[in-house]
Amino acid sequence: DDEGKSEFGLDHPRSGELVAISQSDRWFTYYYWLDDAVAPDFARTVDIHRKPGYDPAELFIDPKISFPRLKGAWILLKKALGFRYLMDLIPLDASLVKGSHGRIVDNTGDKPLVITDQPELLEGDSISALQVRDLILDHIFK
Repeated sequence: DDEGKSEFGLDHPRSGELVAISQSDRWFTYYYWLDDAVAPDFARTVDIHRKPGYDPAELFIDPKISFPRLKGAWILLKKALGFRYLMDLIPLDASLVKGSHGRIVDNTGDKPLVITDQPELLEGDSISALQVRDLILDHIFK
């Protein structure tokens, strides 16, 4: 809500009306099916246009595939020969993901680091995420 967003520094125009923050070792999955046998094709592929949000499972190859490189090579061969193919190598096991994307950190030592040879462009010891864009542009154009 508005009070909570303000407490965490998320009270800016691009914030939603309600912001949910996961625990540090969790993520909010978009899986809306109860049986993996009926999961949509895009769930096992890298498909940013049909998935309803960021899918960190795309960073993994399904450990249930016996020979993943062989399967990947077979899929690429079908592509090269002009056949239809589905690059279905992504797991549907949300437990493989051990953290959350873009989450506010609990420990200040885990925050992102900015390294610069122009310290005069920095204001204090830390900057907000909203200031990063301007900082990069200042480095390029000043």
